[in-house]
Amino acid sequence: MTGVPALPSTTVVLGSASPTRLRVLRMAGLRPTVVVSDVDEDALLDELAGAPSDEIVTRLAEAKADAVVAAVVADGRAVDTVVLTCDSMLLINGELAGKPHTPDVAVERWKAMRGSTGHLLTGHCVRKIVEGETVASTSRCESTAIHFSDAPDEVIERYAATGEPLEVAGAFTLDGYGGWLIDGIDGDPSSVLGISLPLVRKLLAEININVTDLWIAPTPSS
Repeated sequence: MTGVPALPSTTVVLGSASPTRLRVLRMAGLRPTVVVSDVDEDALLDELAGAPSDEIVTRLAEAKADAVVAAVVADGRAVDTVVLTCDSMLLINGELAGKPHTPDVAVERWKAMRGSTGHLLTGHCVRKIVEGETVASTSRCESTAIHFSDAPDEVIERYAATGEPLEVAGAFTLDGYGGWLIDGIDGDPSSVLGISLPLVRKLLAEININVTDLWIAPTPSS
């Protein structure tokens, strides 16, 4: 891959515990360091009650960025760093749904949303830090329509029993067991996995960073 450096000069920090987001970025040529934020999402959701849905997920991503930037700066690592944070929720039947946490809640949600269409909203925030100072920041929300299958009760219950939907926004995945139960999507598939590559590319450009400058050259296969 001509022109891709072995090690870019800018460090990328992913402010998320999601293994799927990390995998998406790695498959797309980045090698981010993971720093998980300690944001109280429930408290922030209470503060944002009544706000537009896209604003809520974007504010959650921004709050995570605040916490991650503070941690990175305090650790003395923020010489030339890009911080990426995201937060996803499903907008369906006029309500936002996050992680169900328990099988019973996951089953209840799936029974309510089967055979219908929801919109996965993913807020993104990108911050650039130079010598410990945030010099640029931008954020936005990506929306992707999800068409859920009309799954029978038995299938829903068995899906919930796998444990997969318990800690993911909207109680579904696209790249796991949940993929069998999604009839289609309209929009960016990477956003459904938790981080929109096209939107991140645009946000980076807004703060004068070319995403190709963050790519790491692949290791030659043996």
